[in-house]
Amino acid sequence: MRRLKLLCLSLLAAAGLMSVAVAVEQARTPVPPVARAAPGATIPAKAPPVPLLWKVSDRDNAVYLLGSFHLLKPDDYPVSPDIDRAFAESDKVVFEVPPEQMLDPAMAQKFLAAAGYADGRTLSQVLPSAMREKFNRILAQRGASIAQFDAYEPWFVNLSLMLGVSQQMGFRPEKGLDQVLMQQALTGGKSTGGLESIDLQLAVLDSTPMDEQVKSLKEFLDKPTDMPGMLSDLHDAWRDGDLARLDTLTREEMRDKTPETYRIVNVERNEAWVPQIRQMLDGQKKGDTLVVVGALHLLGEDGVVEKLRAKGYAVERVCSVCAPEPGGASQAPLANAPAN
Repeated sequence: MRRLKLLCLSLLAAAGLMSVAVAVEQARTPVPPVARAAPGATIPAKAPPVPLLWKVSDRDNAVYLLGSFHLLKPDDYPVSPDIDRAFAESDKVVFEVPPEQMLDPAMAQKFLAAAGYADGRTLSQVLPSAMREKFNRILAQRGASIAQFDAYEPWFVNLSLMLGVSQQMGFRPEKGLDQVLMQQALTGGKSTGGLESIDLQLAVLDSTPMDEQVKSLKEFLDKPTDMPGMLSDLHDAWRDGDLARLDTLTREEMRDKTPETYRIVNVERNEAWVPQIRQMLDGQKKGDTLVVVGALHLLGEDGVVEKLRAKGYAVERVCSVCAPEPGGASQAPLANAPAN
């Protein structure tokens, strides 16, 4: 179960890739539709998810940091009014990858190229024989074979398997919070940007250690029925805005069990993003910015929130439905946040 959490988290950490990956994967193997409610059936409305939203301020302006979950369901909407207000008050919305790169028609081909082997190997050669045989048996039960995956590295196979399970559970990449806000920003004519290029994000997944990729795939193949429960746990923790639980399920697992993947996927990218976010504060005298990244990047001592706090900026969690933090730390609703 721990390896499955690592698999899911490392893949969910790459925000923009989810929408591209699902388009590629659906073209290869269409996903069966999720069962829908009968016509006229009443579906109880849920409360909006508790936002993972922070306001980072200096004397002149503010940056709002929003932790996204990249696979969501239709009933995860509408979002919290806190997010709506932060979006409305921000002059610019910045994502992990610029929207224009995500919408580039060449993106799918780049994705498949990154998923391949630069040295000419195949998945059959990378996997131990017993694991290869098990994977082939599982695929045969579904009318497929390992030959359909042979050109791809284990991280892509993991992503394909996870997307298949998640979609059968009703999750959709296009419903991910980052994707919804991206479309909202483009439709509303807001200025947008990105913290890294799509080429860099693809390189992140492609550079994770091969032994850790294989271990993650092995765990999935050993316990394929655990994936739905793991995804539900992660989703529930995000939806509840439960920082401690989400940190335990995600960041701590990755840090302790796969430290190299943790460094590549989380730490190095956070360190590259912090100077850019500081420039949004120090380099301009007015105008607020909303920054939307995977929730992983905002958690713990290696997260962007604590790194900016350590630089001396005023940091508060924006959450109108949250209880006060121990020690009296602020969790004010956005309307009551201090003026800059």
